[in-house]
Amino acid sequence: QVQLVESGGGLVQDGGSLSLSCLVSGLTFIDYAMGWFRQAPGKERELVAGISRTGRNTYYLDSVKGRFTISRDNAKNTMSLQMNSLKPEDTAVYYCAAAYLVADQVTVYDYDYWGQGTQVTVSS
Repeated sequence: QVQLVESGGGLVQDGGSLSLSCLVSGLTFIDYAMGWFRQAPGKERELVAGISRTGRNTYYLDSVKGRFTISRDNAKNTMSLQMNSLKPEDTAVYYCAAAYLVADQVTVYDYDYWGQGTQVTVSS
């Protein structure tokens, strides 16, 4: 059974930091590109950051560039998102997701597995 379990969400003030983690089990982690998505109330889900199978390639949404850092540890089957200089507009439920890919690339589409989500709230 494949499981993606997020942790690390919470309430933080404007300008603060949070670190999200995603622990993956039930699949061969290095076969999957990974991504962090978010969805705010009334808005569509968007890819915030993505990372390729080896971690060599990454992608960031323009609005988080320079503030968020995605990483993965293939030995521990984990992915992380370090979020600094948080803003109220970063408030959302954050989801980790896994996409099976042969190439060492980031993908925006076709994610196969999803976590249950973790709430991030940034107060002004």
